[in-house]
Amino acid sequence: MLVLALFASAPLLVSVQAQDVQEPEGYRGDPYRGPVPKTLKGGKVLSTDQTFELWQTNQVAFVDVLPRAPKPKNLPEGTIWREKPRYAIPGSIWLPNVGYEKLDDATAAYFKAGLEKATGGDMSHPVVFYCLDECWMSWNAAKRALEYGYSDVAWYPEGTDGWGFEDHPLEEIKGEPFEQDREK
Repeated sequence: MLVLALFASAPLLVSVQAQDVQEPEGYRGDPYRGPVPKTLKGGKVLSTDQTFELWQTNQVAFVDVLPRAPKPKNLPEGTIWREKPRYAIPGSIWLPNVGYEKLDDATAAYFKAGLEKATGGDMSHPVVFYCLDECWMSWNAAKRALEYGYSDVAWYPEGTDGWGFEDHPLEEIKGEPFEQDREK
């Protein structure tokens, strides 16, 4: 009986997965992990092979936007906080927390400064945004870069999951310092 019920529900599962995810009008909020669109209005969407080819040219800025886990506020005195290491596409700049639906002024300024650093201040310089597979953070960041006026924006929706799956190299990376981090 259970087997029949599972087979009977299989077409429903396939039809849900086969549906295209539409781009939202604005930015996507919670949940940030889930099916993503196949498009980015005004930008390019890259496969792993295309991303690897661009990476090999050494002519494209790569921006990782994986959010950084916050340090718990109520750690007992003397507790050592160790941030989880981030492994990224070699040569990338990591701008954590810039892919949320809404950015406060400080985070928006941090994002703009990071983009300027990554592109050498050239708003026509090619830039690829990524995070993890099916992560809306990278889509949000790429969309925001287009709105800031960057003209050669690409989004790699498979992120480091897709990159690593193909056995492409990954390297440990540190996030660009945020102004509040520098004051501590």
